[in-house]
Amino acid sequence: MDASVYLLLIAFVLGLVTILAEPAVYVLTQQIEQVTNGYVKRKAVLVALSLGVGLAVLLSVIRIMVPGLELWHYLLPGYIIAIGLMYIVPKMFIGMAFDAGGVASGPMTATFILAFVQGAAQSIEGADVIRDGFGMIAMVAMMPIITLQLLGLIFKLKSKREDR
Repeated sequence: MDASVYLLLIAFVLGLVTILAEPAVYVLTQQIEQVTNGYVKRKAVLVALSLGVGLAVLLSVIRIMVPGLELWHYLLPGYIIAIGLMYIVPKMFIGMAFDAGGVASGPMTATFILAFVQGAAQSIEGADVIRDGFGMIAMVAMMPIITLQLLGLIFKLKSKREDR
């Protein structure tokens, strides 16, 4: 049980820091800050992306550890949430969110996190290295969409408060 807690902690931290090393993320965050004239800060987008990818890797490792938990148990509700948020958040954040989903699953993620998750799947009894490892990529592509749309929701609520 102690090893499981450490594995989950390492998964979350690895997801957090790997996205910070992704070259395309820096290009995306610079463009977002530039297009919004500084309204959406680069740091806020980086935090949202990091938390999203960290959570995606954490959930992927949980899926590997829990027998019977399938990838669609995460993806179906996740994309339902993402589609629902599309009707609430400002349109600017919708485009940013879907761009971030593709950017987050870039070369650093595929290199480091995929190897980590496949290693975890290989060492956990009953897990399939191929199915469970590549499921992580789908999770990493989905979670930034949700977290950036939640960031957009926060910006929307914040601007409504300021209008009052």
